[in-house]
Amino acid sequence: MLAAGAAVLLALGVASPASADPTKASKGVEDRTAAQIAALQDIKKSLTGAESKMDSALVVEGRRRANAGTLSKLPALQTGVKVHSGNTVVVDIRAHEVTDELVGAVRSAGGGIRSVSTEGRTVRAQLPLAALEKLSARGDVRRVETAVEAKTFHVRDRKADPVASKEDKAAKIESRTREALLGARAVRTGEGDRAHAADTARDDFRVTGTGVKLCALSDGVDSLAVSQASGELPAGVEILPSQEGSGDEGTAMLEILHDIAPNASLGFATAFNGDASFADNIRGLRFQLGCDVIVDDVLYFNESPFQDGVIARAVDAVTADGALFFSSAGNDGNLADGTSGHWEGRFVDSGVGVGKFAGTAHDFNPSPDAKQVFNPLSDSSGNVPVTLFWADPLASSFNDYDLYLANAQGNVVAFSQGTQDGTQDPYERLTTPAGGTGLRLAVVKFRGEDKYLALSALGGRFKDSSDGLKKFSTSGVTRGHSAAKGAISVAAAPANNPLPFDLEPGDPANPRGPFPNAFDGTQKPERFTSDGPRRLFFAPDGTPLDEVRQKPDLTAADGVQTSVPGFNPFFGTSASAPNAAAIAGLVLSGNPGLSPAEVREAMTATAIDIAEAGADNRTGAGVVRADLVLAYTGASPQPLAKALKPSVVNDSDGSQYLKPGTTATLTVPVRNSGDGLAASTSLVLTTPTAGVTIAPRSKHYGNVEVGQTVTNTFQVTLPATTQVGSAVRLDARVTFAGSTSPTTSTFTLTVGEPSRETKTFAYEGPVVAIPDNDAVGATVEIPVSGVGRGSRIAFTVDGATCSAATGATTVGIDHTFVGDLVGTLTAPSGATATVFQRNGSTGNNLCQVVFDDSAERAFSTVTSAMAPFTGTWKPTTSLNALLADPVDGTWKFKVVDAVSSDRGSIRAVSLKINGYV
Repeated sequence: MLAAGAAVLLALGVASPASADPTKASKGVEDRTAAQIAALQDIKKSLTGAESKMDSALVVEGRRRANAGTLSKLPALQTGVKVHSGNTVVVDIRAHEVTDELVGAVRSAGGGIRSVSTEGRTVRAQLPLAALEKLSARGDVRRVETAVEAKTFHVRDRKADPVASKEDKAAKIESRTREALLGARAVRTGEGDRAHAADTARDDFRVTGTGVKLCALSDGVDSLAVSQASGELPAGVEILPSQEGSGDEGTAMLEILHDIAPNASLGFATAFNGDASFADNIRGLRFQLGCDVIVDDVLYFNESPFQDGVIARAVDAVTADGALFFSSAGNDGNLADGTSGHWEGRFVDSGVGVGKFAGTAHDFNPSPDAKQVFNPLSDSSGNVPVTLFWADPLASSFNDYDLYLANAQGNVVAFSQGTQDGTQDPYERLTTPAGGTGLRLAVVKFRGEDKYLALSALGGRFKDSSDGLKKFSTSGVTRGHSAAKGAISVAAAPANNPLPFDLEPGDPANPRGPFPNAFDGTQKPERFTSDGPRRLFFAPDGTPLDEVRQKPDLTAADGVQTSVPGFNPFFGTSASAPNAAAIAGLVLSGNPGLSPAEVREAMTATAIDIAEAGADNRTGAGVVRADLVLAYTGASPQPLAKALKPSVVNDSDGSQYLKPGTTATLTVPVRNSGDGLAASTSLVLTTPTAGVTIAPRSKHYGNVEVGQTVTNTFQVTLPATTQVGSAVRLDARVTFAGSTSPTTSTFTLTVGEPSRETKTFAYEGPVVAIPDNDAVGATVEIPVSGVGRGSRIAFTVDGATCSAATGATTVGIDHTFVGDLVGTLTAPSGATATVFQRNGSTGNNLCQVVFDDSAERAFSTVTSAMAPFTGTWKPTTSLNALLADPVDGTWKFKVVDAVSSDRGSIRAVSLKINGYV
């Protein structure tokens, strides 16, 4: 039924017909809006079974392209679906179980695989729009959605230049690489370091992050090599395999971690391959890389405010295992500052019908004497995601709500009206049009019970309209994994200069930070920081729950400098979260063995209150100070003595090799890379290798000063029956006075003298195309036989003649924009090394390239001017690490094109392996 009558007109915030301008059309704004919603509901009512499992925007976009008249009644509507060349779209295929058969079906439908998560039961792929309905009809497919998007919490001026192309980004990175390799390092000012008093804390307590691994998740680390070359980051930043991502927010976050905890190890993984992949990478950082502290700055728009989803469950899994997890609270505003676009509360039936088949609109106005079914947005709220959730369990919603966006003229300009019939999420999402004015949101209950709702314009705000609509807002915009039990949610306060632009025109001045002083109780939080609390209705398994979580937990500095363009200064909770995480790293460094609960308690107990007394919903416990936390925990400098790889001198012939039936002298260094004296240091050297003896079993190394390396010798005797090429394993256990004692290291020494004969094993199959922007990539196999144990390995990209021409057929790998590519080599044992990783920028083709651990130059330093790429280069990670097991068997070389629009193929590659005499 269509809206009609004076009550309806009042509800919609427009004049009644009696007072309307007689020169205007007879139909009012309210009639136009209702008629257009009815047209959309016509489509919803006609869905096939397969279409009901699809995102509503995908259905409408598909029908529009099949029949131009589909949207004739909706002149201003935008579906929001991003359609790429070939009428393809990126989607998330949610499955009951991810199988090889399903992945094969996606490929058969013309899909390019972006990511596959077995744990998250999701395949992300780019597929033809016309292929989606058939795929959705499969019994193992639960839902096909527009690829769920995410955002980081880096605050940028919306009027700034548009996003640069990948070519422009590559050119800038190349320019910075040349400057870093040729010029002197510029000294940056550490505003966050100073504002948190971390600089004085390191001096006073002599704690630098020793023994701790800090890891970040964000978009990508495009400029990692540049930051390393310029001295802003150390060598050896560990990246989860093939998860380097794209962008540079991760690089900036790593620089913040390193500034405050300079002796900590660092790691990274992207969060931008989908929500399921993000969850996998959270677990990977802990369970594969061994990260002690993990920090992220990402929100996926489908993260429920009412139930912990796949990402939040991953956070709780790693914190249960002993990790600390810090997360950006968000930049989506707060009620106190009037900067948010968030409303939550129970659905109130307005009695206003808005659709032909069913549906009544929610009444935002709590007054019993007035109704308002639209919540107006500010004119600066263009191009922001709007989400609607209601209190049903994930993947089990029987109640069906829809979301509509209209303009001041009554035209529906965006919508989300998915079907919820018992297996879907209680979730709808749309994006406001860029530059739109007079926008207002309506929530329609299509079918079901009156549920508790959460409506959020993320990055926008509700504001009274010029035509009489009143805004209605509540607190609690922060949500998702940042609000997980195990997460420490971090708000922002400026370290130095204020944010240099207004969030919206006419806003009050932004606050200033304390630099060159440290934070104190007079500090004001950023006006954009997201507020809590967070109310949950369901446990992770969907059982009922009624829990309110105090969020955010803490506040830390933003507006700090990094060397990464676009992040200098770096504003937003994307910057504050790594500052807090790095301080936690200092705490663990000075107090090894402290539990996550004890670290959290220390940071909250010593935080300086900067808003309402006690814990509040904008700043949590307050702003953290490193000196106060370290004093509270009684931090002290810890030694970290570790054994380094032994050197060998054979007692029989003076060679540098272990040989059957002989004794050799091993010199085993122990280095103290920690912050304090390693007193009474001893090393016990043992081996599980049968027949091998070590004498003596232990040696005393005495006191090892900070930065000092001390050596001792051991005798290793091999039986005459030991096979040449076999491995002798050495286990070194170093004990010393300190909480980080003991440390253990394992070394593998191979028996025999390396052969000078190099055997070449080439790929001899057909040319293999590298799929564009596809995480599965292209793989070729190289069989190796007759070597046994390998003593040395190099990987070569071959080619008869070298050329940078597009589509060259005589090179080893032809590909435009080599900087899109990641190459990995996998041994028969399953061990993997990264050969090259997004290096080469806009340059074309690799030809006669040798990747060798002994090369002087790293391939990460190449520039496009060197194309076609040739010569001898050090790979991204060590190839010799692949020699721990026998090399005979099938080796696999894989190339992934990580960015769209460039193509190429693998033509000629080979392995060069030396065995033993």
